[in-house]
Amino acid sequence: MSGKQNYINHVALVLDASSSMSHLSGKVVEVADQQIAYLARRSRELDQETRVTVYVFADKVECVIYDKDVLRMPSLKQLYRVGGMTALLAAALKSQRELAQTAQLYGDHSFLTFLLTDGQENASHRCPDAPVRNARQLVDAVAEMIQGQEDNWTLAVLVPDQMSKREAMNCGFPKENIAVWDATSTQGLEEAGQVIQEATEKFMVGRTKGIRGSRAVFSTGADAVNKDTIEAAGLTPADPSAYELIPVARDAAIREWVVESGHTYRTGCAYYQLSKPEKIQARKQIAVLEKKTDRVYTGPQARALLGLPDVETRVKPDQNDEFTIFVQSTSVNRKLVSRTRLLLMV
Repeated sequence: MSGKQNYINHVALVLDASSSMSHLSGKVVEVADQQIAYLARRSRELDQETRVTVYVFADKVECVIYDKDVLRMPSLKQLYRVGGMTALLAAALKSQRELAQTAQLYGDHSFLTFLLTDGQENASHRCPDAPVRNARQLVDAVAEMIQGQEDNWTLAVLVPDQMSKREAMNCGFPKENIAVWDATSTQGLEEAGQVIQEATEKFMVGRTKGIRGSRAVFSTGADAVNKDTIEAAGLTPADPSAYELIPVARDAAIREWVVESGHTYRTGCAYYQLSKPEKIQARKQIAVLEKKTDRVYTGPQARALLGLPDVETRVKPDQNDEFTIFVQSTSVNRKLVSRTRLLLMV
């Protein structure tokens, strides 16, 4: 019997429970419970089955919930206890090794794991869950594991500072799957929860477009765009007669430049080239330009392609040799930057 395959998401939270997390322990439970509630809501709305696994790690790594239906998840209140050192690499290895034993029959299965830590690795070399004891070999084992994961696996980590980010990159974590969070305050943890939620939203919306995994889960910008992701998002180019690309020769207000270029300005018809990081509101439309051909892709899928949730979110332009992002302007005074281009829908 054939039919549409179910989307089945296996989402894992791998949480640092070392002693240094004690001042945040209540907040960890709150943020994790919020993430689970959010996953339950979006799973219903997008008709995706989501199963949740939770690991906690300190001197050793413990699975406290395994592959449980998100609609039946308990609070983590009784399951999260702090104390000990930080066996981060052992947690990465054990969580992925055990999740890889999960059955993937009858459905389109995808695995998304978030590791959250407030410190650097310092205990895996004596952790019973580590396959090797030597520090260098542990790093190599993680890098090898990440390298060997199939395209339906996404492994992301939240670390406390740039030094930890470099260490995570040394372990083979893709750069755009590493986020830095402020581990000194409950507000920092709340913001980390928001980052996880936005990344999950991008992942789940991507699933509906046929995207199975991501090596840029925290990225909301041009580096998420390539020929494959455009195709997977179902984007088709706009009719070339429907738009015009106008070079911007000097800094000018958007309406002024449209009029100066011989066109009538209508609110929402002009898109500016994203040239610096900025917040983009939920109602703003996005267009993606292929530099080589000047083809333009637009519509709601363009937002999803960039990983933009339906809330205001910060986007960075990034360096992309093949594509440029344009953002709809609803203001007459939006300042255009010299030597960029203006996209005008005619």
